Amino acid sequence: MTSPRPEPRAPLSACIITFNEADRLADCLASLSFCDDIVVVDSFSTDATVEVARAAGARVLQRHFDGFRSQKDFCVQQAAHDWVLCLDADERVSAPLRQSIESARAAGFGSVAGYRFARCSEYYGRFLKHGTAYPDRVLRLFDRRRGGWRGDREIHEAVSLDGPAVLLAGDLLHHPFRNFMQLLDKKQKYARMMAEHEFARGRRATLAKLVLAPAWRFFRGYVLRGGMLDGWPGLIESFVSANYVRQKTIMLWLLQNGQPVGGK
Repeated sequence: MTSPRPEPRAPLSACIITFNEADRLADCLASLSFCDDIVVVDSFSTDATVEVARAAGARVLQRHFDGFRSQKDFCVQQAAHDWVLCLDADERVSAPLRQSIESARAAGFGSVAGYRFARCSEYYGRFLKHGTAYPDRVLRLFDRRRGGWRGDREIHEAVSLDGPAVLLAGDLLHHPFRNFMQLLDKKQKYARMMAEHEFARGRRATLAKLVLAPAWRFFRGYVLRGGMLDGWPGLIESFVSANYVRQKTIMLWLLQNGQPVGGK
């Protein structure tokens, strides 16, 4: 009696959005070599991003950027396969995570709609394992027929699913900034985008929120979630995270009082 033939592994597409990521994209794409299809949606980079992507075998499409969520949703729709793995150019699939994804794919991804996994971020020369930075579980592997980048929030966007998600072992490695000043600029940009999002939905800043929310963010990350165990990098990350909350609240107050926040 012959044993039944195993089902072929499920095809998988990788989806990445980019803008001026030539220095970081190659490592990201190399970590996705196990995917059957890689699509990059670029926002008209002025560096060699497109050349790097094509050299790695990715399909490259150009689209004007109108928001992180919208750009990622467009990218997912261009994928060749229904199961998609979404990464940013500053992220890499670690060897343990790849093994977990490969195992799930070999089983046809089961009956779930998607998978979560921890994201481990490098701050100031160290991958942080405590505080608000970890485990930072993200939902990036999913069946686009049952989920996607939905909603109207273009910043701190997230995937939603019509079905259950399962946690995979292994970390997604994250290198969120090139240098400290770039990190501060990035946080300030995100603070403004979130302030505008909250203002458009009727949320308002208060004196209590301005004073207490940053203090709570610092205390929660540094004390309650053990950021102190990451040494100086954990301390600095906790301060930067608290400052992001402070900036967002100040910008929200400016918007609700008709004051200028600044240029785009």
